[in-house]
Amino acid sequence: MSSRNPPPWERNGRDRPPQRPPPSSAIPAKRSADSRSHDNASKRSTNAAEEAWVADEDRFVLQQAKKKAALRVKGGRAKPIDWLAVTLRFIDPTKSIHDEEVGDHELDVQDPEGVLEGLNAEELSDLEKEIENYLTLETNRGNREYWSALKTICKDLRRKSRAGRDSRSTSSVSADIDKLLAPKTYEQLETLEVQVKRKLDSDEPIDYDYWEQLLRNLRIWKAKAKLRRVSQEIVRERLQALRKQQAEAAASVQAKLSEKLGNTAATAVVYDAALDPQPSLKLRAEDKALAQVDAQTFLNDLANERKKIQKLGYVPSQKTSPDQASTDNTLASHGAATVSASRFAPVEKDDYSQATMALYEREVARGVEEGEEVFTAEENLTTAPPQWAGTYKPRKPRYFNRVQMGYEWNKYNQTHYDHDNPPPKVVQGYKFNIFYPDLIDKAKAPTYRIERENGRRRGESFAPAGEDDTCLIRFIAGPPYEDIAFRIVDKEWDYSARRERGFKSSFDKGILQLHFQFKKVYYRK
Repeated sequence: MSSRNPPPWERNGRDRPPQRPPPSSAIPAKRSADSRSHDNASKRSTNAAEEAWVADEDRFVLQQAKKKAALRVKGGRAKPIDWLAVTLRFIDPTKSIHDEEVGDHELDVQDPEGVLEGLNAEELSDLEKEIENYLTLETNRGNREYWSALKTICKDLRRKSRAGRDSRSTSSVSADIDKLLAPKTYEQLETLEVQVKRKLDSDEPIDYDYWEQLLRNLRIWKAKAKLRRVSQEIVRERLQALRKQQAEAAASVQAKLSEKLGNTAATAVVYDAALDPQPSLKLRAEDKALAQVDAQTFLNDLANERKKIQKLGYVPSQKTSPDQASTDNTLASHGAATVSASRFAPVEKDDYSQATMALYEREVARGVEEGEEVFTAEENLTTAPPQWAGTYKPRKPRYFNRVQMGYEWNKYNQTHYDHDNPPPKVVQGYKFNIFYPDLIDKAKAPTYRIERENGRRRGESFAPAGEDDTCLIRFIAGPPYEDIAFRIVDKEWDYSARRERGFKSSFDKGILQLHFQFKKVYYRK
């Protein structure tokens, strides 16, 4: 039998077979994972550092752009983008007062939407690129919304300039939509946008072209509402700064007075509305240049002039210098084109008597009710001077009129609108309040008459389809008041005695009141 020799490790217990070494890839694999983790962390830190550097660089570029815009506005070299940047400056939460080189009080402000008006297509294109640059650099949410709104309006103006008058039907529908959206607030437009999107996503049979046009115009009016809100915030901010500045100036003056008066306790004067110089605030610009005279001195001079006239027995004619005559003629020639600074009545030939102002302010204090708007569509009358012009100085009466607006649910509006999205408002009536407190002949009440141009008679219509005829309503009174006329919608009046639609025509306590509404036309199905 063959014998098998024991293996060496059995003969010598100290000898053991060598252990198999681990795979050569095990340890390097572990080191490779750690290396990758380290590399990723290093890359992340590098990327974060680069992003922080880029952010700081963008912030610096944006800050310099705003500084340059302010300097150009101050120096009278502003471009449209500079006005837009300076306007945002007054409500910019990221602004640092210490870094600014130009103070807010040194800068003028323009309405953002008004800056865009009047620009041609090329200027709008350049402005849109500059707006995009600001939008790229801005990080504040409110500032980005401001620039986004400007970009939306700029694009719309460019689109309108390219389109021109290619489609009259589309422009007509767009005009009706604009009338609907113009008076709405930003919140109302947001609510309406949700409703329009829901309408477009529904399976209802609707006019998709109309609703898509409504959605496009709605986004534009949202941008305009955003800009209006910015303008209001700027006005509010500037008023607060002005009040603060005036309060500090008043405190400084009070401190100096207390020092000069000694250590006596100075009592602070509480604000009282009665202390405001209201008469001087109501003066017209041309009257503020006149000499100021003490009331008692004026009365004494007036009494002396009266005595002189009584001695003469007649009133001497007023001699007008050539310069004054030419000035009066210039004012008269430009009077028709003068835009009133007041919202309610024209300035030229206004009746500023004390009695008129009292009646006027009382009517203004009543305000306007829901569905009413202030109405100032006065027409210039080219008529010969009245016969009594040599005896009394003609003047226009003051007025405060209202127009009543509402919805007309005709067949077209019922198809294209609903109560959540109502149609544009139409004129439903007028309320005229004309003030004649200083009539010479108070027994003869003022009256009115309707005047239609081009020989058109009552009931006839020359207006295009979908539009209303208009006519003039002329108010006639005796001396010293001139005739005054307004352009109104020519429809049949409702003379019923119902309170909500009651007709009123009266002259009492110096006020001619003419209130009327138009008859409603009902269609049978």
